[in-house]
Amino acid sequence: MAIAITLQEYLQNHETDYEVIEHRRTDSALHTAEAAHIPGDRMVKSVLLGDDESYVLAVIPATHHVLLDELAQFTGRNLFLISEEELQQAFADCETGAVPPTGMSYGIETVVDASLLQQPDLYFESGDHGKLIHISTESFRELEADAVVAEFSRHL
Repeated sequence: MAIAITLQEYLQNHETDYEVIEHRRTDSALHTAEAAHIPGDRMVKSVLLGDDESYVLAVIPATHHVLLDELAQFTGRNLFLISEEELQQAFADCETGAVPPTGMSYGIETVVDASLLQQPDLYFESGDHGKLIHISTESFRELEADAVVAEFSRHL
């Protein structure tokens, strides 16, 4: 599989500079960081949450866990983890679990953990478990300009 078409078009439409990094297939964002020899705090993990009305994409460092109660309180919503089946439907052009953090490109409300934006650059899933996108943090901010930034994760 290649970079998800939705992500590729989103990057092109925003004239975003990025680099594609190939790596061995892995089963988690933290393992991907290890395989690609990048710091875990710069590897982005996307967690799809929802309630009875819609989805929220929580974007955090691979080295963190979502503090669901804090995020639910911040958003005023009763959020829960979305099933793999629903995840695959929401990100149909991505391999299961290889979700890019660009929820806005999929029409999904996105909340970015503030700790990510402290990094000089970021790496994230491209929709393919064998390829990462490497991008400046500033470019990521521009891509997800409508995303809410908050503190809702904790280091492992």
